[in-house]
Amino acid sequence: MTVAIQPISAGRHDRLDRHLCGTVADALAHDRRTRELDVGVEFRGGVAHVTGSVEHAAELDLVREFVGRFAGVLAVWDRVRVGGRAPVALDIGCGDSKQYPDNLGVDLRPAGAVDLVADLSGGMPVRDGSVDRVFAVHVLEHLVDFLPLVDDCHRVLRPGGVLHVMSPWWRFVNAVADPTHVRLLDTQTFKGICDRPGSDRRWYPRHVGCDGASVFADLTPLPEGAPPPTPEHLARFFD
Repeated sequence: MTVAIQPISAGRHDRLDRHLCGTVADALAHDRRTRELDVGVEFRGGVAHVTGSVEHAAELDLVREFVGRFAGVLAVWDRVRVGGRAPVALDIGCGDSKQYPDNLGVDLRPAGAVDLVADLSGGMPVRDGSVDRVFAVHVLEHLVDFLPLVDDCHRVLRPGGVLHVMSPWWRFVNAVADPTHVRLLDTQTFKGICDRPGSDRRWYPRHVGCDGASVFADLTPLPEGAPPPTPEHLARFFD
């Protein structure tokens, strides 16, 4: 008999979110590297939402890495201004719901949250290196071959930018209950995405997580010639 793996319940997620909010806020306030930074963190469903303002990108990188090290954190998303500039964020395949209201919603068909109607199968109508964040939430599982879209995200992201992915976990019933889902994803899928043989579009995994219902990945483009992630870093997320 096969025993289904139960995802984290909404009630437990709520309790874990409250725990993480207090723990992370206390840690940020007492670490000498972060206590002077104007940032705050809220948790919703295990996802850290970082807000505020910093002077330098390295300070935001520090905060994201710091927050991502706490047990129970599934992903680290942010709306942090760097040097006075708000991040430029695309929300692809957004339909009626964007992850943040000021994201630029992009979809194949008009819908409530769509700001730009575009067929992404031919690439995004966006300049190279012009975007800070790309959100692909419940998108990749609908594509027979999602690698061209992932590669195009690599193209449009600025150095240090982040691709945020969320998809149903392959062992959860929702992954197969929707007949429009044509791909199944696991955390190990992102290990393959990060270092594909023969591809010059490599990624650095900032964070990868799974709550038994969804998989999450925060990926940053690696520039040409950059060293790959260390085995110790990869071991945080992958077998």
